[in-house]
Amino acid sequence: MRIAEELALIGYGDIHVIDMDTIDVSNLNRQFLFRREHVGRSKAEVAAEAIRQLCPSIKITFDLDTIFSAKFNLPFFQQFDIVMNALDNRAARNHVNRMCIAAKVPLIESGSAGYLGQVKPIVRDLTECYECSPVSDRQKTFPGCTIRNTPSEHIHCTVWSKHAFNQLFGELDIDDDISPDLTDKGDDGVAGDVNDTGAHPMEEGQEGDKSDGVAPSADESIPPEPSELEGKKIFDKLFYSDINYLLLMKHLWRERRAPVPMRKADIVAASASSSASSSAPLEDMNKVWSLAECAEVFCESVAALSRRKNAENTVLHWDKDDDEAMRFVASCANIRAVIFGIPCKSLFEIKSMAGNIVPAIATTNAIVAGLVAIEAAKIISGDLDKLRVTVITAPNHRGNVLIDHVPFTPNPACFVCSDKRECFVRLNPDQVTVKALQDKFLKGALNMVEPDVIESRTSRIIISSEEGETSDIESKTLSELSIGNGALLLCDDFRQKLELKLILSASTTMKADEFMVLNDSGESKENNEGNTRKRKGEATAHDLQEEEIESKRVKL
Repeated sequence: MRIAEELALIGYGDIHVIDMDTIDVSNLNRQFLFRREHVGRSKAEVAAEAIRQLCPSIKITFDLDTIFSAKFNLPFFQQFDIVMNALDNRAARNHVNRMCIAAKVPLIESGSAGYLGQVKPIVRDLTECYECSPVSDRQKTFPGCTIRNTPSEHIHCTVWSKHAFNQLFGELDIDDDISPDLTDKGDDGVAGDVNDTGAHPMEEGQEGDKSDGVAPSADESIPPEPSELEGKKIFDKLFYSDINYLLLMKHLWRERRAPVPMRKADIVAASASSSASSSAPLEDMNKVWSLAECAEVFCESVAALSRRKNAENTVLHWDKDDDEAMRFVASCANIRAVIFGIPCKSLFEIKSMAGNIVPAIATTNAIVAGLVAIEAAKIISGDLDKLRVTVITAPNHRGNVLIDHVPFTPNPACFVCSDKRECFVRLNPDQVTVKALQDKFLKGALNMVEPDVIESRTSRIIISSEEGETSDIESKTLSELSIGNGALLLCDDFRQKLELKLILSASTTMKADEFMVLNDSGESKENNEGNTRKRKGEATAHDLQEEEIESKRVKL
């Protein structure tokens, strides 16, 4: 919204704002258009109202919707003279990039992260597009065994807690399993002894849980309806039974500190006998809760989320701005951190990690908005030779905070903006199903919205954007459809005006959810399973320098 404000104050007369978010309290410290009374309202609507007060003569409209909405089609993008991006995720940036390339509309890409930022003008056939160069995925992932068995950093506990939220209240997903990982071989590469029932036997001298008279078991799953159990039982399952089970895997604790199991009742008793107390309220986001406070918040949030789930009769979805969900994850993460000897963190710090957020800084946003406006002025005036990519860096020995360079030319192998429309991918046709190809690769990795796929040899429709047309073959593997090494699939996304040839390279060692994007020689690129780059699609050439920029009011 800082960009919209900047443009209005400069004198741009026709602006359209799209944002699907509502205003949160955390936005108030960096968005000067918003006030406390606006919390809960649409960002786009409030920004439009505030800008009209600043500039009464301006024409400003807004949409409260996702940029992936079908109404934001090619004609929609073609009505603008410039598009300016300030999105917060890769898929949305890729989508807008493709729509602007197809619509032949200049795009100014921008973003900030703390004290860092960047502004990149994108003009078809003149500069590289957003997807011309592979961009490293900054969202770090962690091995499942580390999350489930041997966390060593608070982020591991935070990720585990988000998985716990999904298991208790969300849609079941095998990737969100939080039980001890029986296959963990530890640092020495040797898994613990497992009997023929799949459980670790009691080791000599290990008596297990004497109070229950049985050894702890990781097979004791979290009930599907947590409302039927009080938070105490779920607490003891997660932080006592499962931790006791981990202790049986002694190979994990030869070179590292062993976890300490905890019961809710023991924490309450210890808190009652302790004179330590804190005057800071639990609502203080900068306060680090005590273990007893974490246990209390955990049980309260389990009860509240269970009531909501049952009342709505649906699964809940994780949202960092959902206060109850955030309290559950924060308390859960801190309890697990204590168990593994990891320092606890405040609700604010955990929210930043859980939401993969680098706290925004108003000054950085203002600098980025100003740089966007400067590049927009160059495009409007036709000074395309003066366009610059600008990066806001951390202070350095040269004293340069702003570093700029001439935009790179288009990558001739780019799937989006070049004439080359081929993508080589290595996968296992015996393992990959049609649905996995659609969801994991085309929609997931290549960020297509509504892909249609035809097998070139037989002209058979493999994937259709029409609902139900290919549902009968979704569960079939590619091999079952006689699609294997060297197969050519013709992919088309009408929404994005994206067409590409998908050429398969077979690998018998890869798993069902694994793939690797290759270059046109069939050699592996730097990226593998996480490839969210290099796509192709769009139509004919376009040279803005040959077009007269009219003196009419520019529409943004």
